Amino acid sequence: MLRIVGLGCCPDDLTEGGKRAILSADKVLLRTGETPASESVKALGVGYSTLDYIYGKSRNFDTLNKNLAAAVAEAAEGITLAYCVDGSVAEDVSAQLLMKKFKKAEVFDGVSKSARAFAAAGVVSCARTAISAYDTDKYKRASLPLAVYDVDCDLIAGDVKLRLCDLFGDETSAFFVSDGKAKKIRLYEADRQPRYDSTCAVVVGEIPLLEKKRFDYEDLLDIMRLLRAPDGCPWDRAQTHESIRANMIEEAYELVDAIDCKDDDKIAEETGDVLMQGVFHSLLGEERGAFTSTDVLSGVCSKLIFRHSHIFGKDKVRDAAGALSVWERNKKEEKGQKTAGDTVRDVPKAFPAVMRAQKVGKRAAKSGYDFKDAQEASEKVKEELSELLAAWKAGDKAHIAEETGDLLFSAVNVGRLAGADCETALAESTEKFVARFTATESLVLADGKNMDELSPDELWAYYERAKKGI
Repeated sequence: MLRIVGLGCCPDDLTEGGKRAILSADKVLLRTGETPASESVKALGVGYSTLDYIYGKSRNFDTLNKNLAAAVAEAAEGITLAYCVDGSVAEDVSAQLLMKKFKKAEVFDGVSKSARAFAAAGVVSCARTAISAYDTDKYKRASLPLAVYDVDCDLIAGDVKLRLCDLFGDETSAFFVSDGKAKKIRLYEADRQPRYDSTCAVVVGEIPLLEKKRFDYEDLLDIMRLLRAPDGCPWDRAQTHESIRANMIEEAYELVDAIDCKDDDKIAEETGDVLMQGVFHSLLGEERGAFTSTDVLSGVCSKLIFRHSHIFGKDKVRDAAGALSVWERNKKEEKGQKTAGDTVRDVPKAFPAVMRAQKVGKRAAKSGYDFKDAQEASEKVKEELSELLAAWKAGDKAHIAEETGDLLFSAVNVGRLAGADCETALAESTEKFVARFTATESLVLADGKNMDELSPDELWAYYERAKKGI
């Protein structure tokens, strides 16, 4: 029989039920005998052993808890064993591991370390977050109020400081709790305290929105909801999915431009703008009762899990090509695409024309509908060029437009089969022309001439000179 006893945070915290459980046990094991709470067991006058020796044999906190649980499980065979942990049983990982193994274990809980820390700091709330200082690497969300307990040395305090400063900001007000007493600090001071022991904790209370220095996704939703509220921003309140459609395209292009410039600050800024547009559309859907931000996040998370069946499922791949193949197969299944026509029609019409042309050609090729190679595709370019020139000579504007599109589509096929990203290639060629045109103008002006006064042959000669320098 295993009994797990939470000793609380100080000798006075041990409950009457906990005392009886210890006194009537065949054997008593203390997770550690080096904390104030352990004095309550010593005061009972019973024989006990500690597991302090396991600390030095464990490589990390996870290993420590597994080793502690294994030692307790072995010691509990055939006897009634009382395993005593500091604070609350719910906050002790080794105790949680044992409760999974011993389904009928008796639990005698004590005052939690986080409850004692919150009380010392005077933080009262129905929704509070508590985490061990040894688990801060698993703490990803900026949920407040927060108590980080087990801050028992300066090294751990340093880890806590880095994690909390990243979430909330260096200058954020907090409380450092030690031996049941709290003092105000800034988060950057969490690892600058005079002493650390098992009673130490860092507590961060609620932070008003306008006082925050660091924000999370929920803050962005809150801000956007305030802007859309009846007394919010008149412009934001007036928007619809359709009215901000172009904004999303604009922000996406600005992010791509920042990536091309390799400007990390700009990439971070523009990524935020794209995210904000996504949140805006989420809230517009929420207001119409069509979908919520949770629906949006659930959808993309479910999609990632389903399409990465080589990570989250049973599929196996060897390389990036294999992963892409699995992704594409799962995507077709997810979207209910049963025919090649379904996949071709699915290419968004809002794509830039060259990008869409290449994507359509690529999807059609997967069903075998394609040229043999770039050489064969180039013959189609010659054919379409002839037809365009014929339409031009005939002066048929509608036919000219049609044949121009056919020529461009054919040129995209050649580039695709040759292995080029045609959208990028055209963008780079356009940029190259801009640079050469500008250089041509500079050469003309340097000779004291004006471009509009030169003949085509003279301009071409300057352009050829400019090409050599670029």
